[in-house]
Amino acid sequence: MSRNWIAVASAEHVRIGQAGGFMQVCHGKAAPLRRIRPGDQVVYYSPTEKFGGKTPLRCFTALGRVLAGEPYQADMGGGFLPFRRDVRWAAARPTPITPLLERLEFSAGKKNWGYQLRFGLFEVSAHDFELIACAMAAKAPAAAG
Repeated sequence: MSRNWIAVASAEHVRIGQAGGFMQVCHGKAAPLRRIRPGDQVVYYSPTEKFGGKTPLRCFTALGRVLAGEPYQADMGGGFLPFRRDVRWAAARPTPITPLLERLEFSAGKKNWGYQLRFGLFEVSAHDFELIACAMAAKAPAAAG
C-alpha cells in the first residue's frame, strides 16, 4: 500500500528536482529517503522561494509519485553528493497552505502546526494528500512501474 509524504524545500530547489525528475530532502541525506518506497506519493511544501531566503512563500509547490529504485547519490559539484529518489511529477499549480490549515489533519486545531515541517519529510494521511492535490488542481501520477 502506498504512503503519502510532505517534503520541505525552497521552491527554487523543488524546480531543480522537477526538471531532473528527482527529489532530495534534508540537505541530501539518505536516511529520510529510505523511508519512502516506490509508488508512494510526495508533495513539496516550500516555506520560501529561495534557499535561505527570508521572504515567506508558504506554498505547496510540486506533487509526484516515487518511481522504482533505491536512493542514489548524485554529484552536484564542490564535493556535494546528495542522495535522491526518482519521481514522476504531475502538472500542478503552486497553492498556499494557509487556506488549508484547518482542513488538513496534520495541522487542524494545532497552534504549532509548522513544527513537523522542520523535520524535512513526514508522512500524511490519504485525506491530507488528496486535499492538497485537489487544491493544486493536480492529478496524481500513475503508480510506479
